[in-house]
Amino acid sequence: MTKRFAPFRLPAGGRLIDRRAPRGFRFDGRALTGLAGDTLASALLANGQLMMGRSFKYHRPRGPLASGAEEPNALFGLGQGGRFEPNQRATTTALGQGMVATSQNAWPSLNRDVGSVNNLLWRFFPAGFYYKTFIHPRAAWKRLFEPVIRRAAGLGRAPELPDPDRYEQAYGFAEVVVVGGGIAGLSAAKRIAQGGGRVLVLEQSGHWGGRTPVDHADGQARIDAALAELRAMPNVTLRRNTMATGLYDHGYLLAREALADHDPNAGLPRQRLWRIRAGRIVTATGALERPLSFAGNDVPGVMLASAVRDYIVDYGVAPGRRIAVVTNNDDGYRTALAALNAGLEVPVVLDARPAADGALPAEARARGVRVETNAGIAKVLGKKGVDGLRYCAQDGDGDPLGVVDCDVIAMSGGWSPVVHLWSHCGGKLTWDERRAMFSPDPARPPTGANGQGNVLAVGAAAGDLLVAELTGAVAEAPILPVWVMPARATRKARFKMWLDFQNDVKVSDVELAGREGYASVEHAKRYTTLGMATDQGKVSNINGLAVLSDALGQPIAATGTTTFRPPYTPLTLGTIAAEARGEVFQPLRKTPMHGWHEAHGAFFEPVGLWRRPYCYPRGAETHADAVKREILAVRGGVGTLDASTLGKILVKGPDAGRFVDMLYTNLMSSLPVGKCRYGLMCSENGFLIDDGVAVRLSEDEWLCHTTTGGADRIHAQMEDWLQCEWWDWQVWTANLTEQFAQVAVVGPKARAVLEKLRGMDVSEAALPFMTFAEGVLGSIPARIYRISFSGELSYEICVSADRGQELWDMIHAAGAEFGITPYGTEAMHVMRAEKGFIMIGDETDGTVIPQDLGLNWAISKKKPDYLGKRAQERSFMASPDRWKLVGLESLDGRVLPDGAYAVAEGVNANGQRNTQGRVTSTYHSPTLNRPIAMGLVHRGPDRMGEVLEFPVPGDTFRARIVDPVFYDKEGAKANV
Repeated sequence: MTKRFAPFRLPAGGRLIDRRAPRGFRFDGRALTGLAGDTLASALLANGQLMMGRSFKYHRPRGPLASGAEEPNALFGLGQGGRFEPNQRATTTALGQGMVATSQNAWPSLNRDVGSVNNLLWRFFPAGFYYKTFIHPRAAWKRLFEPVIRRAAGLGRAPELPDPDRYEQAYGFAEVVVVGGGIAGLSAAKRIAQGGGRVLVLEQSGHWGGRTPVDHADGQARIDAALAELRAMPNVTLRRNTMATGLYDHGYLLAREALADHDPNAGLPRQRLWRIRAGRIVTATGALERPLSFAGNDVPGVMLASAVRDYIVDYGVAPGRRIAVVTNNDDGYRTALAALNAGLEVPVVLDARPAADGALPAEARARGVRVETNAGIAKVLGKKGVDGLRYCAQDGDGDPLGVVDCDVIAMSGGWSPVVHLWSHCGGKLTWDERRAMFSPDPARPPTGANGQGNVLAVGAAAGDLLVAELTGAVAEAPILPVWVMPARATRKARFKMWLDFQNDVKVSDVELAGREGYASVEHAKRYTTLGMATDQGKVSNINGLAVLSDALGQPIAATGTTTFRPPYTPLTLGTIAAEARGEVFQPLRKTPMHGWHEAHGAFFEPVGLWRRPYCYPRGAETHADAVKREILAVRGGVGTLDASTLGKILVKGPDAGRFVDMLYTNLMSSLPVGKCRYGLMCSENGFLIDDGVAVRLSEDEWLCHTTTGGADRIHAQMEDWLQCEWWDWQVWTANLTEQFAQVAVVGPKARAVLEKLRGMDVSEAALPFMTFAEGVLGSIPARIYRISFSGELSYEICVSADRGQELWDMIHAAGAEFGITPYGTEAMHVMRAEKGFIMIGDETDGTVIPQDLGLNWAISKKKPDYLGKRAQERSFMASPDRWKLVGLESLDGRVLPDGAYAVAEGVNANGQRNTQGRVTSTYHSPTLNRPIAMGLVHRGPDRMGEVLEFPVPGDTFRARIVDPVFYDKEGAKANV
């Protein structure tokens, strides 16, 4: 048999490489040299490194199968330290100086892998073996099966250090986006651009032309001419190294641009994620060659025929010296001719068709190539490389007819259009029986915003494999669909025919799935893991579903395809996040007074993305001591709270009144200008999601206050309803939360403090409860609200954010003689609980409606509708048997545990005690000098005085059901 030869770099050729520019790199610790323009795969092949990986399940040796994004085998860990990245395709990774590549899924080395013992146990690992094996004994799952499976899962290892590279996102707009820079895409772009409008052309690789310069003698000249015309058009943008990864509704396209991949010295962001809006999208994404399924088709050196000629023509690399071709179509002969042109030997072309009489077979014969028709491969000889093959009759059962001496096998099973983008947003496919492929169905295209098709497939992506723009293209004879080689292969041979090369899925596995009843291609996919590897079945799915169709005795069209989902090729998390990383991922929000709080010893707590003072401990005070002091200071004198974080959303427009009426459960459109009203917001399912004070600023303008954590969420909900449901309403919203600072001045002395500042009348007569006034307080323009969340006399003063600290300092200077005290969120929570005020997130958990909390008074009986109204009218929502808000009085003076459940008689189906309520808020009240709590209890308000038990591990608490308002039930304190 043929021995592998060196060097593998051909003495001439290689249209993409620069022989004057060597590039040093390392692979598994070995120092190697490639050339500028190489991919990592071509550079390794040039150095004689044919084996590049191990398969997932059996750890079988694997070499490169393809030359592009469809490659399932040649996957490496690239880079070092924080720049390490697993599962990088050698076939699409441009070789860089100093690049470090590491093989995966092999130990201790790629050549000698202990995991290859799995290959000897293949009989025990059929499709779905894990479903049948790891269920008994059940006790072994947690400590034996699951740990072993988790350790075995995956190919590459995850990075352990932060990624130091930069990524960015950008936005693009065009009337037409053409995806694909081959001859079909460039020709389509030229025609479209001549009609006007912006045209954007995206090409996934670093060079234009697709297969045209490789497969046609004048192909490069045609590409250069098309590019020259397009570059002269001012309305055309050409963008290389940009992979369109996902197409979504309404012409929304995601694309990843490689700017400085694996080149830390470039001084550029590594990748850029484009978010593109297009009026129309043209997919000129080409086609992928399919492998053939014969015994040993996974041995390193068995490659797609198109990949073999890519390496020869584009990179000047010979995968071997004697290249045997096996094909079921005329295109395979192009590889034989390319090999001959490079000075290599082609001992045979095995053509599965009964006859091969086209122009390409004739040219091969004329150049001395032996052509065998009705021929296939019975077996590949060799384990870590091709040593030869045994061939047989394609319509037979595999009896050898002879042996061929070769070191590479170039296989061509036909072509499948790249229909992924077409399918991402609903485009349908049709099975072309004559050409044996799925292609886009122009009668069922993806639809745009107006219900019309806004996606067009052209060229090979549409099934035009010869591409009509290439005049003079050689006519080709029809393909013979070959899904198993030979057609009547033995059962034993089918155990060695590989469909999914990365996941080790064989013809026998898919046939087993069919026999076991997996008639759905989606079910068979998950049962066998066909197409679930990192290549997402780009070269395996069509062959697999054809085998499944045969096993089920039905046509391929009836079986259909699996669902195509974005991304077409994997995206790194860094690209998806772009600048949103570290502190920018979730920017820490600070109020204008944050520095003052830090300087005065505040202990902060996270509230949403904000940091709010929890309390201000002094000296040796504990947090509990500080909270107690702050509460007593407010109740007895005056305190200040930084309320800047509360949501402030402006709602304006002629239809603003009807809009806020729909948002809130109570009637807001009737609120007079200058007045405030407490309101509740519910989801469409009726559950309480936020609360706050709404303010009528003018005839068509409301300011909606929300909770701190709810501002962004509520604003997003407003926009969702306006854009998707009430799009014709004249309403505009703006989230002004960060534009204003807000300070609450609270306590019996609050009015006295503000009166010292002068400028605005804050008397009871001028500014009664639940009203607001605008003016100049001291020297600062301000808006003052008379609202209270503590039950005390309270003013909330709103000023522009840039004057927030100035206002805070003025208030504290004026309040010094009254012992003014800043207080934090915990004191606020305790005081609101003393008053029986609810807190979103404490008294609510996503299943609570306003009626559960005794807030029926905040639900309008006058207006016909609001969000959640119909849901709240459902029988189980209106049932008197719901858990409802009550106060809870501890019987032994201990603070009830937060979240503790009250038990009831009996047990449930799981043997657990029934429950009848839970604690939602629980504190020690410094004002009352005793514990207080609120909770949701079954029929709670009807059971005043009853005692409940709250068992916790090792103890039981008892509490009496009481009124939830513990302090100043009449509300006199807020109106002094």
